[in-house]
Amino acid sequence: MARSALLNVMVQAAIKAGKSLGRDFGEVQNLQVSVKGPGDFVSNADRKAEKIVKEELLKARPTYGFLGEESEEIKGTDGAHRWIVDPLDGTTNFLHGIPAFAVSIALERNSEIVAGVVFNPATDELYTAERGGGAFLNDRRLRVASRRVLSDSVIGCGVPHLGRGNHGKFLIELRHVMGEVAGIRRMGAVSLDLAYVAAGRFDGFWETALSPWDMAAGILLIREAGGFATDWDGGASILETGSIIAGNEHIQKALMEVVKRPVPTR
Repeated sequence: MARSALLNVMVQAAIKAGKSLGRDFGEVQNLQVSVKGPGDFVSNADRKAEKIVKEELLKARPTYGFLGEESEEIKGTDGAHRWIVDPLDGTTNFLHGIPAFAVSIALERNSEIVAGVVFNPATDELYTAERGGGAFLNDRRLRVASRRVLSDSVIGCGVPHLGRGNHGKFLIELRHVMGEVAGIRRMGAVSLDLAYVAAGRFDGFWETALSPWDMAAGILLIREAGGFATDWDGGASILETGSIIAGNEHIQKALMEVVKRPVPTR
């Protein structure tokens, strides 16, 4: 596949940060599991990865804005462009030695995502997409799954944990979806969940209370793989609302109807 100069910059930044995380991932599994030690170690790995990504991206395009999970937003003088970065998506997986984490980088132009990269250094899987150019996994073209009914589908989701999200609301959504699908999966790294939808591994995905860096690259991957990604109301305000429902044309629509199904009253 032919990549633009900008996408090449993003890929190089993701791989360089991913190599740093990969080295740290080998060390974190040897740490005694305690609140302070591994937690601080992972935070340092996270910040180090963001520093690498930021330096690489801003060296190539110093006037672009930068929104990352680990630092304050840089507005940039360009005005039209912004990098959206999660240097370590799947921190809890990383901490526990689970090889499902990723570097996620997206480029926003005039409020639209135009390029995205998701890289899992533990599996050496590199997902890339540019608007109008398709989505790829290690240079192999991606297409979303073609299943048309929920009963045949495996659906990904996020599960709110301690101090995060509306647990009661999620349990209602989960109960509704459980009764309609072949399986439900929770990866613990949203960027990989969305990449899996683009790759046809998951048929659909839903979650709320997310941040822009969780989703930006994955949204473009899905759309460039022929899929649909919307906010909770079927609109395009995903980054603003923090909610996403994704899949192919049939599954995305059916999943949206199920997760928004009213709670039955007695």
